[in-house]
Amino acid sequence: MKEFVKSAGLAALAALLLGASAFATAQTLIFTCVDASGKRFSSDRPLIECSGREQRVLNSDGSLNRLLPPPMTPDERAAHEERERRTAADRIAKIEAARRDRNLLARYPNEAAHEAARTAALDDIRSATRTSQARLVALAAERKPLMVEAEFFAGKALPAKLRGQLDAIDAAVDAQKSLNANQQAEVVRLNALFDADLGRLRKLWAGAEPGSTGSLQASVAMAASASAPRNAAR
Repeated sequence: MKEFVKSAGLAALAALLLGASAFATAQTLIFTCVDASGKRFSSDRPLIECSGREQRVLNSDGSLNRLLPPPMTPDERAAHEERERRTAADRIAKIEAARRDRNLLARYPNEAAHEAARTAALDDIRSATRTSQARLVALAAERKPLMVEAEFFAGKALPAKLRGQLDAIDAAVDAQKSLNANQQAEVVRLNALFDADLGRLRKLWAGAEPGSTGSLQASVAMAASASAPRNAAR
């Protein structure tokens, strides 16, 4: 029991000495600054006289411990927060880019797999385009006899039924042409995406680290401009 009390007492004394040492060390720091008039101030705590200026924190031997910058102005604070937001956004973008690159590698282990996926995606659109074009041919065939009938009313108002039939066909033709244009735009979009992915994949297949291949938006924009002349042939 006496040994336990003795050990506990020594431990408490050691803790007390350690705390006192830390307190003494903290008290040796010296805060110093020069105000706008050139007057120098020194203290063992931050100086109110230089609350708007940079303060030097010195060790007991006079060496520099650290610098305390002056408080930020509202504009500086806003700029700092904006930089922090951009830094956070860049960090998230890099994480997302690395995730996307790893997914690309898992989905397309080689260029043949990537090209097969492109072909399958474009085949779906080509099939829809063929259907749309066939519908345009059918509408033209429907319109032809109606136009022959309309010739009998040259210079006269067309019968309401005939006029309605022609208007319905014209509306259907416009709809199919719009659909066709959308399908062609989708071909361009898909090719740009696949070209962008291929550019990233070639770097990754060559050993580039996931996330180091640049932003997706920039890759797509570059691929779109480079592949535009080829889209009509695909």
